[in-house]
Amino acid sequence: MSDDILFSPFSLKSLTLPNRIVMAPMTRNMSQDGIPSPENAAYYRRRAEGGVGLILTEGTVVDRPASRNMPGIPLFHGEAALAGWEAVANAVHGAGGRIGPQLWHTGSTRGKDWEPDAPVESPSGLIGPNEPRGVVMTEEDIADTVAAFARAAADAKRLGFDTLELHGAHGYLIDQFFWSGTNQRTDAFGGATLRERSRFAAEIIRAVRAAVGQDFPLTLCVSQWKQQDYSARLADTPLAMADWLAPLVEAGVDILHCSQRRFWEPEFPDIDGADGLNFAGWAKKLTGAATISVGSVGLTSDFFAAFGGEGSGTAALDNLYARMEREEFDLIAVGRALLSDAQWVQKIRSGQTNQLRGFDAADLTVLA
Repeated sequence: MSDDILFSPFSLKSLTLPNRIVMAPMTRNMSQDGIPSPENAAYYRRRAEGGVGLILTEGTVVDRPASRNMPGIPLFHGEAALAGWEAVANAVHGAGGRIGPQLWHTGSTRGKDWEPDAPVESPSGLIGPNEPRGVVMTEEDIADTVAAFARAAADAKRLGFDTLELHGAHGYLIDQFFWSGTNQRTDAFGGATLRERSRFAAEIIRAVRAAVGQDFPLTLCVSQWKQQDYSARLADTPLAMADWLAPLVEAGVDILHCSQRRFWEPEFPDIDGADGLNFAGWAKKLTGAATISVGSVGLTSDFFAAFGGEGSGTAALDNLYARMEREEFDLIAVGRALLSDAQWVQKIRSGQTNQLRGFDAADLTVLA
């Protein structure tokens, strides 16, 4: 099939993109003292030079104690870190690209061989179902966290970023409020239903929207799966998914970034079959919001197999083009394929698929 749909422009509010390809956020853990360096800026600039339509940065944390779970995760607060991020934005813009930071709080998740100075926090002091870790957030903690996201969002706009993304997926803080396995609260931020447990996210979204205004596009990353449980599902039916996502769009989200392990898999195959809508397709259908799909794009299988040495592949690209042609979702995010090959977009566009550089797990240790 033709890749013309992949290279058609996309516009939403103040954001205009030359194509539908998004660089997915990928944790690099390479910002010493939490401050992005010229090497970080050059890493993102190379992807802009390679033709990526929109770059979403690695997760960068808001101003809360223990908001990051590894020491090299960048901050999005403080004069030095914000100056570093301004340099990143300028580098990408200098190459003709568009970029948004992903704003993050890692909640009670564990990093590798590192513990923060302050106790980790989460909705109910849990990292997973029946697995205690850290402290239960008070209502004051929650209010302070909402305010921290809003300040970071205002800074993102002030620094010249084109959009921003809130990370509400993969078992981190916002997602820990969604998930009944980690949210056992009995106050207004808990509840038996997914809609009730979405209040924390909705309050962050409303505060961020107030901080950036109506014309600044806002993206929210969501997932069913968690790093604590890859088989977890928040919504088992379209009705449950609507109860989860529609209020978040009403609160101010413009784009839902829908993370699944394999973008080609149907979300509810019992309803629309083996070739049915994927997660992003259902999210768009149920909410009317624009959506980004993501999940093992350019890999020969899923992202776990990629760590075992499987590289970039093109077998699923026809499936991608077909789904985009029928407007199942609006944008497609590419992660590890772009991490190893900054020219991935140009090679796809020029038909040089035989020149694609396969993903190499060793590339996770460098800013190439």
